[in-house]
Amino acid sequence: MPFVELDTNLSAGRVPTGLEKRLCAATAEILSKPEDRVNVTVRPGLAMAVNGSTEPCAQLLISSIGVVGTAEDNRGHSARFFEFLTRELNLGQDRIIIRFFPVEPWQIGKKGTVMTFL
Repeated sequence: MPFVELDTNLSAGRVPTGLEKRLCAATAEILSKPEDRVNVTVRPGLAMAVNGSTEPCAQLLISSIGVVGTAEDNRGHSARFFEFLTRELNLGQDRIIIRFFPVEPWQIGKKGTVMTFL
């Protein structure tokens, strides 16, 4: 159950329409998870600085069970997410940061319990 959060200082008008749906589909493909398990939040118009600069930028946070826990896995995921984000947001790779957060099933609540018991 991946959770993906895209923070950007791009205005809402500069974020392509339907980006959240395309990011959901891309995440499912990249992480080999069913699309109906992917959760995406896009937050435009934030006050942000990346690498000390407030020029247009984005930060992608990816949390998931079992697929973002190693440097080798994340290197491959990173390349594919960078390809997607540079194309969709028209930003250079130096203006995008990706942060990976492995989570355990007991850290995600769903249906009145936690994923451990589902």
